[in-house]
Amino acid sequence: MNDFMSVDMLATFTGLVTAVSIIVQFTKSAVKKKFSDYSVRIYTWIVSLILVSVFNEVDFTAKGILLTIINSVIIALTSMGTYEVIADPKAEKQFPEGQ
Repeated sequence: MNDFMSVDMLATFTGLVTAVSIIVQFTKSAVKKKFSDYSVRIYTWIVSLILVSVFNEVDFTAKGILLTIINSVIIALTSMGTYEVIADPKAEKQFPEGQ
C-alpha cells in the first residue's frame, strides 16, 4: 500500500477517526480564535458528519439520516478521546470545590 490515506480507508471507523482528528488538530486554532473552547466540540462533530456523509453511503430515509448522525457522533467522540489520551495521558481533571 503506497497511500497514506485512501478512499477505502476513509470508509472505515479507524480511517474516519484518524481523518477527523488530523483535520481538527490542524484547524482548531483558527476556530478557537473566534469562538469559545466548547465550539471546538461542535466543530469536530460537523467535520465528522461531513466525512461520514461523503465516505459512507447515506440512505436518505429517516433511518439512514439518523444512522449517519449517530455514527458521526461516535466518530467525533472517539477522535476527541483519542486526542486526550495521546496529548496528555496522565491529565487529571480539576473540578471546583463542591462538585
